[in-house]
Amino acid sequence: MMNEKETAPNQDFTELAPVLEKYASVPGSLITILQQAQEIYGYLSMDAIDYISERTGIMPAKIYGVATFYAQFRLKPVGKYLLMLCKGTACHVNGSDSVEEALSEYLGIKDGETTEDGLFTLNNVACLGCCSLAPVMMVKTTEGEETFGNLTKDSVKKIIDDYRAQNA
Repeated sequence: MMNEKETAPNQDFTELAPVLEKYASVPGSLITILQQAQEIYGYLSMDAIDYISERTGIMPAKIYGVATFYAQFRLKPVGKYLLMLCKGTACHVNGSDSVEEALSEYLGIKDGETTEDGLFTLNNVACLGCCSLAPVMMVKTTEGEETFGNLTKDSVKKIIDDYRAQNA
């Protein structure tokens, strides 16, 4: 068997190894493995998919198919700040489309894209469950998450500026 470095020269799978020890031989556990891998690395790289394939015996094409079928999985790294903009009914009615337009324009990205500096990823989500704060956006980082409500075109620009200032 190849060691981890030969399998994936660009990524260290030390943290994923215990997950595969536990689940590799458990039928029906692929989604659990993918969720854990994404939790550890932030996304599912092709190296990770190949490593999971080697350890589970599941063909990479099947793993990729599962990863692309479910919206919860990401195949590209996300920015330091994951901007999850609610597009549910209450948010839509209260202007989430204009907030998205302002974010896209200000950051130079669209839904699912990451800024060139790697700071921000914009993701539209079905609902954040904060309807009384509509329109609402959650900003997720490795430290946690923060929710912002009653958004306007101007308020989202200030939120972005505040996060940028933390990285200056």
